[in-house]
Amino acid sequence: MTPRSLTEALAAGPVVLDGGLSNQLESAGYDLSDELWSARLLAERPEAIVAAHLAYYEAGAEVAITSSYQATFEGFARRGVPRDRAAELLAQSVELAREAARLATAKGVHGPLWVAASVGPYGAMLADGSEYRGRYGLTVDELEVFHRPRLEALAAAGPDILALETVPDTDEARALLRAVRGLGVPAWLSYSVAGGRTRAGQPLEEAFALAADADEVVAVGVNCCAPEDVEPAVALATRVTGKPAVAYPNSGESWDAGARGWRGEATFTADRVSGWQRAGARLIGGCCRVGPDRIATLAAALRR
Repeated sequence: MTPRSLTEALAAGPVVLDGGLSNQLESAGYDLSDELWSARLLAERPEAIVAAHLAYYEAGAEVAITSSYQATFEGFARRGVPRDRAAELLAQSVELAREAARLATAKGVHGPLWVAASVGPYGAMLADGSEYRGRYGLTVDELEVFHRPRLEALAAAGPDILALETVPDTDEARALLRAVRGLGVPAWLSYSVAGGRTRAGQPLEEAFALAADADEVVAVGVNCCAPEDVEPAVALATRVTGKPAVAYPNSGESWDAGARGWRGEATFTADRVSGWQRAGARLIGGCCRVGPDRIATLAAALRR
């Protein structure tokens, strides 16, 4: 029986997420080197975002994560975008993913196909790399005030789920868990981690436990991390929360800020996926530098 919702699908088996949106856009020739990152194209080249989502759906992804990771009222305001227009752009990020799903279905891709509205951390708005450190000097209350309006705008656009992603520390997780209450849309919470700790250095057991009693949160896990960190984190998330886990790491290469280039070998392989699934991962995909080819391989491995 075909699941009617993404939450139902999680109970039935693994669901394939997409890969990195920015690397797909860059491979198509778009320059994302400004503070809005891929969110800049929401206004300038929306068709490019549709094409990027479509490439992942055609590769076997069942969930597209929207281009709203770095889209915030504050970030748009710095570029002179008024608040009502910013709200329209946030909603548009969901609609563009829906359009890609419609195109994929018309081209024969079997569904259902879902949309996750990306909610990046406060540090993504700062565009200074602080989302990989956390500890912004803000209180939990201040972070909740920052996140709630964007969550409301995205929820009103009707995504299937809210992706509270790349969360670097427990303060921001607490704020997001408060801010997502009462919106009527399920969410997943995924931390950016290094080893067995959040990027800010807190133990992952403590971090995952925050979501154990959050009714809105249907999955907990990690993203934007090394593939090697996924399996133990997913096993811990499942044990601590009793919820399905979400896992979408980077390619395994590392960013050299001085040379402004990627270094090392990719360690994201389909061979790892079975371990993630055994550990409790039910939403599985890729993040930075994971493109449609790797998602196609991952999807094939899961479906075997």
